[in-house]
Amino acid sequence: MKNLSFVILLIWALSSCQPKETTPDTLPMKVAMAYGFDKMDQVNTIGFTWNVQRDSVNSIARTYLWNLKDKTVDYTDADTTYSYSLMADSLPPADKAFINDKYWAMMPFQLGWDSGYTFETEEGVSSPLKGTNSTKLTIIYNSGDGYTPGDAYDLYLDENNKILEWTFRRGNGEQGATWTWENEKQVGPLTFAQDHMGANGKRFIWISGLSVN
Repeated sequence: MKNLSFVILLIWALSSCQPKETTPDTLPMKVAMAYGFDKMDQVNTIGFTWNVQRDSVNSIARTYLWNLKDKTVDYTDADTTYSYSLMADSLPPADKAFINDKYWAMMPFQLGWDSGYTFETEEGVSSPLKGTNSTKLTIIYNSGDGYTPGDAYDLYLDENNKILEWTFRRGNGEQGATWTWENEKQVGPLTFAQDHMGANGKRFIWISGLSVN
């Protein structure tokens, strides 16, 4: 059975990082809560390194320290280190990387922070990679927000509303690419999935250096 629901949740991703007093009883919010979203008011900073395996030899790493209260980001890659304010009129090119990498590290929390998406749910769906029985939660962003508007994510959830796998579909197209969500780690009051494996069973993207203060 497929149910279509429309969501205007809290606020856009970077304007606030605390849940409202009244929490919507929706599946996206239940996913956020499963990873500790209700404890976000205890958090001042989140640090992480986003890593991607480009080929059998080379990988790329980008490191962030995000101050949720001050709305600043410290960014480091192989070539540069600098800080910027998320409230600035003009954001640096690194902000596009930060938004992308933050979704890999914190997609469950984005479901609570973001607005401007609709969602669909479907029960009893086999996940694409491992064939695990799951609830499929499809998130479809609107055409006016973010760096890549209109994108869609299919999240395959276990019975605890944790993400088993996700499929990214650019522009809400029919075809997409799927990766696992695994190797969970609790850091402070929050939980993160550290490893994302591809269809070949090899680690493609991983999150390291997690810190929550």
